[in-house]
Amino acid sequence: MTLQEAQKQVDTWIKTYGVRYFSELTNMTVLTEEVGELARIMARKYGDQSFKEGEKDNLADEMADVLWVLICLANQTNVDLTEAFKRNIEKKTKRDSQRHIKNSKL
Repeated sequence: MTLQEAQKQVDTWIKTYGVRYFSELTNMTVLTEEVGELARIMARKYGDQSFKEGEKDNLADEMADVLWVLICLANQTNVDLTEAFKRNIEKKTKRDSQRHIKNSKL
């Protein structure tokens, strides 16, 4: 699935099952919440914390939740994620083409 297809699929789902998009501010808050849930799993799986009794390692699901809300925000603000991502890769390549290669810490 491409980013463009994902944006269309989320939009169709929202219009079919979700009634409407939450406000942009609400979705920004939901995104923050979802990133926190992802961080909790990362801290337990790769960090020093341990899972609580009954807590699940649902890393992929939490990442998908973050992506879902990010796509909602892109749709609401008329951002074409495909084009934005292409430009972002170009920016990073131009800016960092030698930066990491020359970093002795890596």
